Amino acid sequence: MKNGILLVDQMNQLRTKQGFERDQAVLLAAPQRLRPVLMTAFSLILGLLPVALATGGMAESRAAMAILTIGGMTTSTFLTLLVVPVVYSLFDAATERLRSAGRRLSGSRRRQPIPPPEAPT
Repeated sequence: MKNGILLVDQMNQLRTKQGFERDQAVLLAAPQRLRPVLMTAFSLILGLLPVALATGGMAESRAAMAILTIGGMTTSTFLTLLVVPVVYSLFDAATERLRSAGRRLSGSRRRQPIPPPEAPT
């Protein structure tokens, strides 16, 4: 979850502070965050491998938890690197369409100023 939030934050910073368009920000932010995301995932997965492969007295319950955690980390890494940028682009495009539709509607509903009454002659 944290990695996805950091990726979206990086995209937003590229757009607001550096002025990149949405697609450019996505294409730049994903490679910038790739290494930290993979380092976090691999360190946790490699750290849990001995627990997942252990044999012995209480190893069965710990191994199940380790395998579950490894699977969750693998899934979340995949989601962070592939799905989050796609969903970000889709939601941002939808937001832009809604804003432009709202501007068009509010522009067409503006009241025309009422002309002052003419003075009697």
